[in-house]
Amino acid sequence: MKLSREEVEHVALLARLQLSEEEVELYTEQLNSILGYAEMLQKLNTDQVSPTAHAVQLFNVLREDEVKPSMSQDKILMNAPDEEDGFFRVPRIV
Repeated sequence: MKLSREEVEHVALLARLQLSEEEVELYTEQLNSILGYAEMLQKLNTDQVSPTAHAVQLFNVLREDEVKPSMSQDKILMNAPDEEDGFFRVPRIV
């Protein structure tokens, strides 16, 4: 599939891009090169390839939860600008 100069200008118009004559020529050539490569890839036999969402397998590395000592509530609230009943007091957001 080859893109014409008019199609590149149309896409530039839709994208609200002002392209010079040289840029239109350059982008027409580059986009046609990209589409040519995509055509080559479409010719590959992928019958034995299962569809994937990612090129490599994704997995999470999780660790076991461990109970550890934490700071006391008084120490945490020591530098709080405002505190009420053992909690941080923040401005109401509506």
